[in-house]
Amino acid sequence: MSKTIQSVRGMHDLLPEETSAWQRLEKILRRLMHAYGYREIRLPIVEKTELFARSIGDVTDIVEKEMYTFEDRNGESLSLRPEGTAGCVRAGIQHGFLHNQVQRLWYLGTMYRHERPQKGRYREFRQVGVEVFGLEGPDIDAELIMMGTRLWRQLGLNNVRLEINTLGSAEERAAYRDALVTYLETHRERLDEDSLRRLERNPLRILDSKNPAMRAVIDGAPELSGHLGEASRRHFEGVLQRLDDAGIAYQINPRLVRGLDYYNRTVFEWITDDLGAQGTVCAGGRFDGLVEQLGGSFTPAIGFAMGLERLLALLREQSDWKTEQTPDIYVLATGAAADGPAMGLAESLRDVFPARCIVYHCGSAGLKSQLKRADKSGAVLAVILGDDEIAGNRVTVKPLRLTAEQATISGSELVPYLKTFFSEN
Repeated sequence: MSKTIQSVRGMHDLLPEETSAWQRLEKILRRLMHAYGYREIRLPIVEKTELFARSIGDVTDIVEKEMYTFEDRNGESLSLRPEGTAGCVRAGIQHGFLHNQVQRLWYLGTMYRHERPQKGRYREFRQVGVEVFGLEGPDIDAELIMMGTRLWRQLGLNNVRLEINTLGSAEERAAYRDALVTYLETHRERLDEDSLRRLERNPLRILDSKNPAMRAVIDGAPELSGHLGEASRRHFEGVLQRLDDAGIAYQINPRLVRGLDYYNRTVFEWITDDLGAQGTVCAGGRFDGLVEQLGGSFTPAIGFAMGLERLLALLREQSDWKTEQTPDIYVLATGAAADGPAMGLAESLRDVFPARCIVYHCGSAGLKSQLKRADKSGAVLAVILGDDEIAGNRVTVKPLRLTAEQATISGSELVPYLKTFFSEN
């Protein structure tokens, strides 16, 4: 007999006892986006490989080593999306809703990277992303950060700190890149293997190194702030002033550069120490040149993204995050004549309480066994309909999680009685 088939490494099933936590988080995210006037866009999982090579950069780790890339039957190179920004920009150009327009968009979906799986980092991961197009002032940068701050407050998260930096314009970043390479070349013998590889391709990523042996070299590197022009400084000061006005604490991190080539000006990350090495909970920044880079007209843009697996791990680390959906009402039938009417009763209760979870006990079993199953389900109330109740046009309600007493009431009183326990909304 052959072995049973297992899931692909780094790609996980979300079991029923876990999905209620995901649904709760997604509901909060949807409500937050609506509150700020952002509209949802849904994007394909598969895109042309060229899209990511042109946006992320064809010499980045993501494109070179981490993407799931394959040829379709027509010989075209396709990839599972490793991030959402490039696809969002592609959709905006393709459908013509970016040029000379302001768009506040958000998306939620799975991304794929062939990385080494570890806590908080998987090969298939779920991400929420926010992208704004057509606004170039510092106010929208601050709004996105305020949105993130509000989310942490709504989730009850603590110990999440904001780090922020500016990369300046593309020209200023390029000048800084040259100065950084010149400095690093003088310390080439002290660079680790990853840094030597990045030196030729993406030297700014060396500043992100987590290798303690690299700390002294990184600390001595020139800072990008020395290459900023007046416009970039003024923009960054405008962002910080708005954060100060809103009472949002932040730490300027001159080594924060972000890993993707398309970022410019404001970049930011929310970081926690509660998740070990995978401490970045949410990250983003400006990408003013990306729309033009992918064939559209110049369009200022900014966004952020957060991995939901990592966010849920932090919620479970810091709080009692509900992870199981339990019924509000469990309907039981006892006796030969009660089965059909009890199922009909469950249907009518779903009409009255559409937001409530109402379970009907399918399958033959005695009252004691059904009550045991109802209690094990975590239901708040059991509604019992048996031969005696049918004969007297009555229903029995047994609280399972409340201090109220069991009551047998007339059928016409059932809905008003249940409304004392549950709101109609």
